[in-house]
Amino acid sequence: MPGKTKANKSRRSGSGNRSKTVSGSTRAGTLFPVGRLNRYIKQGRYSERVGSSAGAFMASVLEYITAEILELAGDLAEQGKAKIIKPKHINLGIRSDSELFKLFHSVQISEGGQPVAIHDYLVPPKKGSKTE
Repeated sequence: MPGKTKANKSRRSGSGNRSKTVSGSTRAGTLFPVGRLNRYIKQGRYSERVGSSAGAFMASVLEYITAEILELAGDLAEQGKAKIIKPKHINLGIRSDSELFKLFHSVQISEGGQPVAIHDYLVPPKKGSKTE
């Protein structure tokens, strides 16, 4: 076969020489969708120009905040001997952490309840402690 060489074979479509596409989430190592977040940033028109790594940065920040909230809520659910994280646990977890509370101070979680706030003068004094 005089006309067929390796160079000719590689030019044909469907030869299998293409590398597989890798998603932005895989490249960034996140679970959140980098491409979708890039699209939301562009559609939101927050600035005239958007860098290509903006979605990856936003995905990593959102993943970190989500992990923090779920860790706090999971600990609270475990303390209450519950196997399921409920909105109450998420709300209490956010309210117990000062930085998350600053971030979510105006957010109301549906069916989240209220954090327990008992004033010190309502709690009976412990035995052996000095009372004023």
